[in-house]
Amino acid sequence: MGTVLEPGKIPDKLYFKIGEVCEITDIKSHTLRFWESEFKDIRPRRASSNQRLYRKEDVEIILNIKHLIQEEGHTIAGARKCLGRKGKDENLDTDRSNPPDSTLLKKIKNDLQELQILLNK
Repeated sequence: MGTVLEPGKIPDKLYFKIGEVCEITDIKSHTLRFWESEFKDIRPRRASSNQRLYRKEDVEIILNIKHLIQEEGHTIAGARKCLGRKGKDENLDTDRSNPPDSTLLKKIKNDLQELQILLNK
């Protein structure tokens, strides 16, 4: 197999065939196909010939999964959890910066209920 490239060094192409992804990531095609079934983030498109076409983002995710499994020693489930946590952690950072104020929400609810009563009269 070919030399493994880092995510920043992936060739600048719109789509990659499975053989190209195998060369870039140094992962066998049967492993890639298995990972597709295990990781919902890997979703190659299909050409009219039914051949898998991976995007650059797919290749980056595959390299990340490979790192988690082979270098950090995670299982498939552990790698899936790490990938899921990464996305959730980013969302939590946004939520923490602007948490909802329950007293403000209660006041708005009361105001809306009072407005509804006035409109129904």
